[in-house]
Amino acid sequence: MQTTKPKVALITGAVQRIGASIARQLHATGMNVALHYRHSKTAANALQAELNAQRSNSVMLLQGDLHHIERLKDMVEEVVSYYHRLDVLINNASSFYPTPIGQVGEKEWDDLLGTNLKAPFFLSQAAAPYLMKYQGCIVNLVDIHGERPMKSHPVYSTAKAGLIMLTKTLARELGPDIRVNAVAPGAILWPDNGMNEETKQRILANIALNRQGDPTEIARTVLFLIRDAGYVTGQVINVDGGRSLNQ
Repeated sequence: MQTTKPKVALITGAVQRIGASIARQLHATGMNVALHYRHSKTAANALQAELNAQRSNSVMLLQGDLHHIERLKDMVEEVVSYYHRLDVLINNASSFYPTPIGQVGEKEWDDLLGTNLKAPFFLSQAAAPYLMKYQGCIVNLVDIHGERPMKSHPVYSTAKAGLIMLTKTLARELGPDIRVNAVAPGAILWPDNGMNEETKQRILANIALNRQGDPTEIARTVLFLIRDAGYVTGQVINVDGGRSLNQ
């Protein structure tokens, strides 16, 4: 008796932080995962080994700079060539840093818009023919600051606002064959470049649930949109403990 091949998910920025949590969550449900990374080769190899130890040949790695648009189509084709299908695209990779007005050049603009908006568009475009074949879906990782701008981060906030609109636009363009939704994390992980304790406490004080979130809460929401939300498309789910109620 022939068994159904596991579903396949391509996740960008997949080997650390929220991306790694999503990868583990989807893999635990039996999916095969293609993990994109840019520089984090050691973390990529470690996560691949961890997951392949649980189920052999279930993880492939994709190295690439998402600013190189031609690489995006190659990545999709590598996944399809290896696993012979693609069911899910998770646009998780993101650049984040302050860009105060008066200090922004084209380099910062192109970097933040490129990673957070341009790459998800062109990757979605490349993946769409394959996703359509399996009635697949796209999940974008946006940000609550895509709707409520973050002080000193006008370019990042603008890019994430664009990704929210891209989510809705693609939902219309690609329906009924492909569903497209987004998850907007709140205070899940503090920035890699550090944040003082006073700022952290001020943020937590404005959260209705009065606590920091966990990456697994994002991963479970992504899984819900993939597996259990068959009549949901063009939507953004805020996973922020109610933080956006107070901003």
